[in-house]
Amino acid sequence: MPTFLGQNQYGKAENRVVKITRDGATHHIKDLNVSVSLSGDMDEVHYSGSNANVLPTDTTKNTVYAFAKEHGIESAEQFGIHLARHFVTSQEPIRTARIRIEEYAWERIAASGEAEHSFVRKGQEVRLTQITYDGTSWEVVSGLKDLVVMNSTDSEFWGYVKDKYTTLKEAHDRILATEVSGRWRFNWTDDEQPAPDWETSYDQVRKHMLQAFAETYSLSLQQTLYQMGARIIDNRGEIDEVRFSLPNKHHFLVDLEPFGLKNDNEVYFAADRPYGLIEATILRDGCEARIPVDLTNL
Repeated sequence: MPTFLGQNQYGKAENRVVKITRDGATHHIKDLNVSVSLSGDMDEVHYSGSNANVLPTDTTKNTVYAFAKEHGIESAEQFGIHLARHFVTSQEPIRTARIRIEEYAWERIAASGEAEHSFVRKGQEVRLTQITYDGTSWEVVSGLKDLVVMNSTDSEFWGYVKDKYTTLKEAHDRILATEVSGRWRFNWTDDEQPAPDWETSYDQVRKHMLQAFAETYSLSLQQTLYQMGARIIDNRGEIDEVRFSLPNKHHFLVDLEPFGLKNDNEVYFAADRPYGLIEATILRDGCEARIPVDLTNL
């Protein structure tokens, strides 16, 4: 049976680069994990093994480190844009470049003395971005993962469908906790458009997302998810689409009656699995969804 080559790409994954910017005695850190993926005129390397159109993956790795020096790292998004533009415009066989970046945050340690060069790794979340460039248009999808949040009250769950297998009791005061994995797509697609302030945008998106989580009196995690996405789109004009994957990190009241104790919503068992998994996309009116449904492939 005849065969032919389908979609293909190659590159160097997970290039860890730490850039220190020295402003006198005060230092600043950018800590990134950068993955480069390139596609284009690559049929012959698959059919005959000819490497004539192949830029070595080792070269893409070296480019990441050289660009950290040459361009600095203003933001994960801007760094990814520099890389994607370079690979597409400098290598004729390359038609599309996709740059995926994870950013790990550090905060300064307050210490005596004038030097400000000591840091502790923040453990709250990992910042993400994916830059795709085809020589004409851009797609920037940013986000975060591993952000654990909790409301200790103002959450209920009742009125749901019940059948012969249902054992869950209705709750009119429960803990609502989740580990947020979210992506948002920018409507910046063209070099002729003014680019967003990527750092400000991330900070503001995170702020609105957390405010919506905290301020929504929740009757379901789905309701909370929608409010989080809607708050972002309503307040950030540069974003057209938001997708969340929210595992419901269940907290079950412990039965203390065998010990003669009343558990008045005070002592819980935190279950890590199984967990409810709530996922949805929120869109600006008139826009189409482009963020993949399965975030593990983004």
